[in-house]
Amino acid sequence: MKILFLTDNFPPETNAPASRTFEHAREWVLAGHEVTVVTSAPNFPDGKVHDGFRNSWCTRSEIDGINVVRVKTYITANEGFLKRTLDYLSFMVTSTIYSLAKTAPDVVIATSPQFFTAVAGYIVSSIKRRPFILEIRDLWPASITAVGAMQPGVLVQQLERLELFLYRKASLIISVTESFRSNLSSRGIDPNKIKVITNGVDLSLFKQQPVDLQLQKHLNLKDKFVVGYIGTHGMAHALEHLIQAAVQLREDPRYVFLFVGAGAAKSKLQKQANQQNLTNVIFLDLQPKNEMPNLWSLCNVSIIPLSNKPLFTTVIPSKIFECMSMGIPLLASLPCGEATQIIESTNCGIVVEPESPDAIVKALNKLISSPLMLSEYAASGQTAAIEFSRQRLATKMLGFIKLVHTEKSKDI
Repeated sequence: MKILFLTDNFPPETNAPASRTFEHAREWVLAGHEVTVVTSAPNFPDGKVHDGFRNSWCTRSEIDGINVVRVKTYITANEGFLKRTLDYLSFMVTSTIYSLAKTAPDVVIATSPQFFTAVAGYIVSSIKRRPFILEIRDLWPASITAVGAMQPGVLVQQLERLELFLYRKASLIISVTESFRSNLSSRGIDPNKIKVITNGVDLSLFKQQPVDLQLQKHLNLKDKFVVGYIGTHGMAHALEHLIQAAVQLREDPRYVFLFVGAGAAKSKLQKQANQQNLTNVIFLDLQPKNEMPNLWSLCNVSIIPLSNKPLFTTVIPSKIFECMSMGIPLLASLPCGEATQIIESTNCGIVVEPESPDAIVKALNKLISSPLMLSEYAASGQTAAIEFSRQRLATKMLGFIKLVHTEKSKDI
């Protein structure tokens, strides 16, 4: 089977969408299928093309057997609605042109959250007369209105009409959460064509390992209780409340808050920390994927924050599974939903109310005083992580793709 996958994020970008697509595609190649990924020059989240790459009209490469095609786009940082929309639209146009001219797929998969990539997938699938599969990693445009990046109005209404159109046209919808499936079903989308494949973890990469002593020494973290946040510093993550927690703990020499990554909110967070003269906060730049386990090894606890918005009850941050697999206890500052249910049911960490520095500080003080509790959370997480193996999930998704391909082939 020839699988065409359209996505605007792919390695060496290290965000969750890039990792999910790569790890699934890699497994499909190992299963004997031909996978072509059409993407852009890696630039997320800073809007700067990574070293060794060019934003050219078309470059081809192969990564672990995956045919990777990078098309030219308008590149901008992950901030500012208008510029980001131009970025999305440019990828929609160039990915469509390439896919129509150069590919002969059996199935076409496009992934969200932004739906202009999905538009490209629908156009290609319609002209090529092949099944259209839509992967929903976020509810869009609801996600951008939830963080205030866009206000409800006529434009949002039109985007929602586009969203529903694409849902109806898809032969198969892959949702990353049960909540997304329920949302779509409640809006009139056939529940029988919606399948759930959650985010997961590459167990071969994210596994328990000793502390990286060289990195620990370099960052002066020896004998510190490290509270780690590793990931996108975005508007949805309410990271300013972690800085406020660090302010409350500034006189306790045991704690260090480690922030690793980039995003629209990072400069504001750094300014906030500098204004408070915090010496218990460390910011590191975005790191390559293969360095993530070494960074996680420094952390005594991983903090998973999201804004206190109803939409975020439906979200499951992928770093939950990475930390579970590495045996790192979780401190989740999230609205109650699917993510909190996973953490509580697997007994891999503590859940506190979102956007509450007081609750975060109280939980950290509880954790630091109970090594036994930390050990129990670590062991439980490692046991539960097996269920979220990326290999297992990729195989499950491939089964759904094969079924749609077989059914639709009868109609062609």
